[in-house]
Amino acid sequence: MRRTRMRRYVVGALLLCWSLAAICQPRPQERDSGRSSYSAQNAPLPVEQVVRKLQERNAERAAALGQFNGTRVYRMQYRGFPSDRDAEMIVNMTYRAPDSKEFTVVSQTGSKFIIDHVFKKLLEAEQEAGNEENHQNTALSTENYDFTFAGYEATPDGAQYVLNLLPKTKNKFLYRGKIWVDAKDFAVVRIEGEPAKNPSFWIKKTEVRHTYVKVNDFWLPAENYTESVIRLGGRAILSIEYKDYRITKAAPLHGFENAHENSR
Repeated sequence: MRRTRMRRYVVGALLLCWSLAAICQPRPQERDSGRSSYSAQNAPLPVEQVVRKLQERNAERAAALGQFNGTRVYRMQYRGFPSDRDAEMIVNMTYRAPDSKEFTVVSQTGSKFIIDHVFKKLLEAEQEAGNEENHQNTALSTENYDFTFAGYEATPDGAQYVLNLLPKTKNKFLYRGKIWVDAKDFAVVRIEGEPAKNPSFWIKKTEVRHTYVKVNDFWLPAENYTESVIRLGGRAILSIEYKDYRITKAAPLHGFENAHENSR
């Protein structure tokens, strides 16, 4: 009985951490290859304008994106109490504006416990979190965060602003860390951080890394990677790979092609 109760506590705490990945949107890309870093004096825009444009463009993209399909591959590796477990689940997803997501499980292998109590619970949590109130409470906005300048990088894919992310409240669904913002589209390219509040005594430390990919005019999740160290000595790694995107309904985004030039 004690082992079952302990396992439920651990799984519940992990779900809170991993829902950050599902609700908000990997193994990280190579960080320094081909990158050059500059100080705030070399950045074209101050942090306040970067954040304002990030919020404006996010709102414009969200309003224009009507429907898309994609495939996800959920993988989990757990090592620790009460036993080692691995699982994988492939899911097809359809998004319809403003907040509808439909999931179809294509295949599942490995631990039935992880599939039923982690993967499927993550899908349920993501559907429930899609409403406007929850979105506002977790958005990258000045209502939820303070932003400070951390760097300006030239990369093979274009320039990026690097901002420190400081949550205004100790909300377990917010981050503390850094974001990389594309200097042309003002879209988040990468997030690295940890939950603003430890969701449970049983979680000692959690690292969260997300990357995003541009599909047509929209930036969508590419890979999420969450690694949690359990206080009892275990370690859990969850990755979500997003692929095969197909945007089936979208309004044109006027003026985005000149956004970078007009911002100078």
